[in-house]
Order: sequence, then structure tokens, then C-alpha cells
Amino acid sequence: MIHIPPEPSGEGREAAGEIQRLLLFMPLKTNVYVDGFNLYYGCVKDTPYRWLDLAAFCARLLPNNQINHIRYFTALVTPRPDDPQQRTRQETYLRALRTIPNLSVYTSHFLASKVWMKRADRAGYVRVLKSEEKGSDVNLASALLIDCYRTDCDIAVIVSNDSDLAFPIEHLKRHLGKIIGIINPHKRPSRELFALANFFKSIRPSALAASQFPDKLSDALGDFHKPPSW
Repeated sequence: MIHIPPEPSGEGREAAGEIQRLLLFMPLKTNVYVDGFNLYYGCVKDTPYRWLDLAAFCARLLPNNQINHIRYFTALVTPRPDDPQQRTRQETYLRALRTIPNLSVYTSHFLASKVWMKRADRAGYVRVLKSEEKGSDVNLASALLIDCYRTDCDIAVIVSNDSDLAFPIEHLKRHLGKIIGIINPHKRPSRELFALANFFKSIRPSALAASQFPDKLSDALGDFHKPPSW
């Protein structure tokens, strides 16, 4: 689905005109910014498609784009007592992603705190351990802004449904005239992101199925394999 962007002002109008001229002569450099947890919990968790090759995924969803950089943002998980291999699986997947030459991984952390929350049956409160991802959205927004101001890309594609990213996206469109694409991992799109996108794509299971790493991979440290439970 294609959307017409709002008219940029100032230098943004000049930049938009330059992009239109470039369209006639060369493929536009595209950077892809992946919100790892938004992607995972939106369409990958509890599926057979967790061993996702993001280079193949981007090539399938953006077949006419010149993929310049893929930037993947996530937080390192703390294993739960009932799932002690959780961190090992995550690190194996990050190792797989690092075999992609034009992909960079950016990690942040989880903040765990004990909070009081109301019981589902409303019979008082219970104290629970709440984990919150800290830093990934800020890191993604910062990298997006830095790349666009450095003219590292002509098109920025964000794989996320997080409406907190609306402000930097609107800024880049208004002031730099950047073309913005949104790939939505969730069933329902964020209204804020949908309204800002020059183009918008949903993720189908068939695209995930066709974009899997081989079960066995190699890097400088040797061979490694897809986690058995995946």
C-alpha cells in the first residue's frame, strides 16, 4: 500500500526533489532498522520461523531496493528458571545474524524490578517481578537519525509497530524529505506509523518460511547449528 507523504518544507523540499531526480537514474540506497523484540513477539514467537535470515527477508519484502545496511536492535535476555537455555538460543541467533556482511547488531539490556500489580480476579494485589526492555527503541531512533543526516540512505525502512518511533520519522520526512517504509510485524498497524509511511507492508507467514537460515552455519569460530527447539 502506497501513501503520499505530506509536503516537506525548507531543506526537506529540496531533498525530496533530489530524491525524485535520483529515482530516474539509480536504485536508491535503503537502510533497514529492525526492532528485534517487536518482530519476535509480533510474528515469530511460537512459530517454526525463528531462525530468520534477515538478509533474505529484506530481499523478499523489498525486491526493488538496494539494501545498504540492516541494523538489528535487541536486548539481551536473562534466562528464566523454567527456561535456562533462553539466553543461549538468543546468542546463537545473534551469531547467525552476524554472518550477514551488511548487518550490525545493537544490544541493550532488561531492567527487572519488583512491583505490585492487581490480581486478575481483582482480589487484592500481588508482588511480581517485571522485566522491561531498556534502550532498544532509543538506539534505533538514534541510528535512524544519524544515518539520515549523514545521507547514509535514501530510503529508511523500519520493521516495527512501535508508535514511539513516530516523532523521529515525522522529523526526517518533514526536514529531510526522506522516504519512509514501515514493515509491520503485528496484525494491527500502529495508526501513527501507518499515517507517516510512504509505503507500508505486512509480514506473511510465507515470507518468513522462505527466509530461513540453513540449519548449519559457519563463522570465524567454526560451525554452529540452529537451536534444536526451533
